[in-house]
Amino acid sequence: MPRHGDLRIVTGNANPRLAEAICEHLGDRLTPTLVGTFSDGETRVEIGDNVRGDDVFVVQSICAPVNDSLMELCLMLDALKRASAGRVTAVVPYFGYARQDRKVGPRVPISAKVVADFLSAGGVDRVLTIDLHSGQIQGFFDIPVDNLYAAEVLLDYIRTLGQNLVVVSPDAGGTERARAYAKRLGAGLAIIDKRREGPNKAQAMQVIGDVKDKVAMVLDDMIDTAGTMVEAGKILMENGAKKVVACTTHPVLSGPAIKRLEKSPFSEIIVTDTIPLRPEAQACGKFKVISVGSLLGKAIHNIHSESSVSVLFRG
Repeated sequence: MPRHGDLRIVTGNANPRLAEAICEHLGDRLTPTLVGTFSDGETRVEIGDNVRGDDVFVVQSICAPVNDSLMELCLMLDALKRASAGRVTAVVPYFGYARQDRKVGPRVPISAKVVADFLSAGGVDRVLTIDLHSGQIQGFFDIPVDNLYAAEVLLDYIRTLGQNLVVVSPDAGGTERARAYAKRLGAGLAIIDKRREGPNKAQAMQVIGDVKDKVAMVLDDMIDTAGTMVEAGKILMENGAKKVVACTTHPVLSGPAIKRLEKSPFSEIIVTDTIPLRPEAQACGKFKVISVGSLLGKAIHNIHSESSVSVLFRG
């Protein structure tokens, strides 16, 4: 039996559809919550039900508008603690600011650590996330952090792409991720090597691995402006790939990303719903969205029932 009270699911405005998908998997309902703004623009939060002693999971990606989403999350955590919730878990499918995980120059912050401090100050007891950009961010917290892998839901769909598949890392830093996918798929592995030839000169790109006459799937944890991803698709086609597909967990899609992907050689762009897909992307026709609702639902069930979360990594 769980040590905590009833299971409760709370959500803000960042990704309510994903929260509904989680509830559908659990056979539960969302706890009524008012999350809006006052006339002066300040965030307003009010929990609609009694949560005293309950086991509450707050579903909120830190995605655009990033700072609004973060503030909503912090205030929901504080409201729940002040309402005497038994335990509060922040379910953050996309952890914003994760790329700012170290000092890259003088007089700059480590923003991911600041966000971790915000959540801790809000009174969170546990964090549940998916495909952290940097695994070491788990060490920024002094509480349990469960980092799930979207591969558990993506692999079934990727297998429908066919047998003649090669998984491609768009840079050397993503090689470990691409190798893990390739191993589970029984597919080939390729890496795109990028080298800057000199100051203010374009990068020279070459493909390490055999992609000729194969379906090349470019894999990354997120697509932001899509510059690197699109260039990877082009170089793969130039090296004889039969078809190129993009696959990512987090569709950030900022700036010119959607226009770039529309004009790109990718026939399909596989993403998850850790971040809601913008209307322009939905209209594009290239995007295939795989829901992580069931994955998060299983993790929430296991945490609530004091079962193992690591069993979700064994698929």
